[in-house]
Amino acid sequence: MTISSLVQHIQEKQSYLCVGLDTDLQKIPAHLKEQPDAMLQFNKAIIDATLPHCVSYKINTAFYEAMGLKGWEIMQETLAYIPKTHFTIADAKRGDIGNTSTQYARAFFEAMDFDAITVAPYMGEDSIRPFLEYENKVTIVLGLTSNAGSNDFQQLILEEYDESLTMVPHITQGAVSKRLYEHVIGRVASWGSPENLMFVVGATQATEFENIRDIIPEHFLLVPGVGAQGGSLEAVSKFGLNKDAGLLVNASRAIIYASEGEDFANKASSVAKAYQEEMAVYLGNR
Repeated sequence: MTISSLVQHIQEKQSYLCVGLDTDLQKIPAHLKEQPDAMLQFNKAIIDATLPHCVSYKINTAFYEAMGLKGWEIMQETLAYIPKTHFTIADAKRGDIGNTSTQYARAFFEAMDFDAITVAPYMGEDSIRPFLEYENKVTIVLGLTSNAGSNDFQQLILEEYDESLTMVPHITQGAVSKRLYEHVIGRVASWGSPENLMFVVGATQATEFENIRDIIPEHFLLVPGVGAQGGSLEAVSKFGLNKDAGLLVNASRAIIYASEGEDFANKASSVAKAYQEEMAVYLGNR
């Protein structure tokens, strides 16, 4: 699915909700646990329940990779069950030297046919370039994350930049200060376009959205942290929406574990619908 198709789907659904399938076998309802395909059946029920209210699904690959070969099979079957109308994200956070990233890109864009993948930018352009070379695929780069450890590096002040945003190795009076995440987002944005690049910005960093929109006014942002992590959908929407919506707000635990009982799918549907209805208001107020 292209970004243009995603924008159209958002407009039709009046939703920019992404449902995170961070499925933990230990947390699914007890009545499913004894089934041999419990995890897959849980995922299918969640997808059926939330499909009318969301535009995207994000599969956190760690929950599947931890199960070995069986987990990879469940991930593939889950992906195959999601209709092509919905934007699919491999939340894999890959990123390595070029020839290794090439194989990661082949794995998730060709062998598994995800629409998008999350990547880490720490190793620079050659580690991301192989993902960007795919047409009609989207690379989602970690920008400003919602975890407490984001302060360790992402908020560090870089004391001086030249006009091309290259750090100068010495400090002089009157130097321009930028934070590391601002440099990362600005630099990475120059490697692609709003059609093939998104950025991860955590919902708990809502005060930074206005600043981020100054750097990348047209790119989509994938926003985790709403729901169980306490991020505000209202604040994210106020500062993050652009003319094309420009947001995919992800909710995982708040939706998929809305109930531990046999009514888990109905509860998931209710929570997803509530998000969608709130999003429709914000879209109408742009």
